[in-house]
Amino acid sequence: MSAVSTKLDASAEMDALQAAERRWEETTLAQTLAKLPESRSTFTTVSLRPVKRLYTPTDLPDFNYGRDLGFPGEFPYTRGVHATGYRGKLWTMRQFAGFGSPEDTNRRFKYLLEQGQTGLSVAFDLPTLMGYDADSPFSLGEVGKCGVAVSSLADMETLFDGIPLEQVTTSMTINAPASVIFAMFIVTAEKQGADLRKVSGTLQNDILKEYIAQKEWIYPPRPAMRLVTDSIAFCVERMPKFNPVSISGYHIREAGATAAQELAFTLRDGMEYVQGCLDAGLDVDDFAPRLSFFFNAHNDFFEEIAKYRAARRLWARIMRDRFGARQERSWMLRFHAQTAGCTLTAQQPYNNVARVAIQALAAVLGGTQSLHTNSLDETLALPSEQAATIALRTQQIIAHETGVTNTVDPLGGSYFVEKLTNDLEAEALEYIRRIDAMGGMVAAIEAGFPQKEIQESSYQYQKAVDAQDKVIVGVNGFTQSESQEVPLLLIDERAERAQRERLAALRARRDNAAVERALQALVEGARGSANTMPLIIEAARAYATLGEICDCLRPVFGEYQEPAF
Repeated sequence: MSAVSTKLDASAEMDALQAAERRWEETTLAQTLAKLPESRSTFTTVSLRPVKRLYTPTDLPDFNYGRDLGFPGEFPYTRGVHATGYRGKLWTMRQFAGFGSPEDTNRRFKYLLEQGQTGLSVAFDLPTLMGYDADSPFSLGEVGKCGVAVSSLADMETLFDGIPLEQVTTSMTINAPASVIFAMFIVTAEKQGADLRKVSGTLQNDILKEYIAQKEWIYPPRPAMRLVTDSIAFCVERMPKFNPVSISGYHIREAGATAAQELAFTLRDGMEYVQGCLDAGLDVDDFAPRLSFFFNAHNDFFEEIAKYRAARRLWARIMRDRFGARQERSWMLRFHAQTAGCTLTAQQPYNNVARVAIQALAAVLGGTQSLHTNSLDETLALPSEQAATIALRTQQIIAHETGVTNTVDPLGGSYFVEKLTNDLEAEALEYIRRIDAMGGMVAAIEAGFPQKEIQESSYQYQKAVDAQDKVIVGVNGFTQSESQEVPLLLIDERAERAQRERLAALRARRDNAAVERALQALVEGARGSANTMPLIIEAARAYATLGEICDCLRPVFGEYQEPAF
């Protein structure tokens, strides 16, 4: 049969299906609506994307299996980067943890590993995230409160005491001072006797999303980009199994972005890092396989699944066609997912267990390589041991009791999911084109473009909640007057006092002349064109503190002040 006749047959089949759909609407549907009208005139996703009543092949008129789906483990990876899905290996269960002192968090790490967690994920406190030592005036009242306090190599050594870094994958959520924390991690691994070429894990190190969403920065975007590309270049040479940057849409979504905005801004951030590395003289296939992504797992089940599938397809085409990557591993988008913190409610907090389970299931059906499930109490305090265990058990139940790991991409071919995937890809591409026209993501950030887009989306969603067009169970619907008591983990001020004392003792016993020499060498290297990572590592090895290393770069790079948009 010729290609022309096949196309004619397909066209005739589509015409017949459209006629059948019209007949259904005029008869069966009309009769049903006359008896039972729908509950509202418009149905939308969490992102306020309109959803049709029914999806059929007519919604995918140009759908081509080979081009749009393909097979798992093959370009364009819509159905996943592994040919066998989870049949050969489950996702890494990586619970985010960190509170109080390094000793406190070290105990929690060991507990979670004993409970079956398969990877570590470090949450740092606010002073650490901002590049301040625990004894800085800016740290007062915040030490150990939203994560673990790490001010020096000594703290990092304590944090991973008894945990062999060559054998456990470690993720660290840190951005502005990521190079410094990474340097302390590297020296700790060396002191354990680890072979750096075998150490694996992920450094978030995504500074661009800080300017867009999370707002934890130190230096302006352009010198901050240099620190990121320096760390990527270091890993290419010295740590080939470590992911030097995890490009994060999670915080973009938490700030109020839609699914399409999360997808677009995250991938465009990734493209900016790729271009930065190319401009620094790296070969794309040397570093692209170690780039990873971090996405939100929000409430809208099908929209989230479609988002992950669209992300893989988009990234594969971008890396192959735009950046000319030749290796298949450079085309593969691998990602970690975390359930949505912004959806957790203080009202009826046990409802959060159900929310987290559904969000986690969407991430799994979307093909995540790694997953964190939030604890039910996180809107009230840091996770208690019991709540963290329930969150981990949620992943284990999905993995071992639901049957969703038995087949690859089980929702592939769903008319609704495929249409959502196409629509999200198209909307994300349009955002990418607009940012390209501005001169790239750094220029777009400087103009306030993604920030304003997210602000508007957040406003529109809140309007829908206020109007009860979107119901949040326990908040604006199905409320109850009595409160539910939840045991909370509270961090008192003793953690801050102890951390300050440890810092004072460290400064008294270290070789302060060696610290000064290392910091001066770093300043000179930063003023020139040297890769800053080896210099930061030497400063960390001398027990220079986080604040001292960050502060010595402030006069060189400047400090960022967000303009009023």
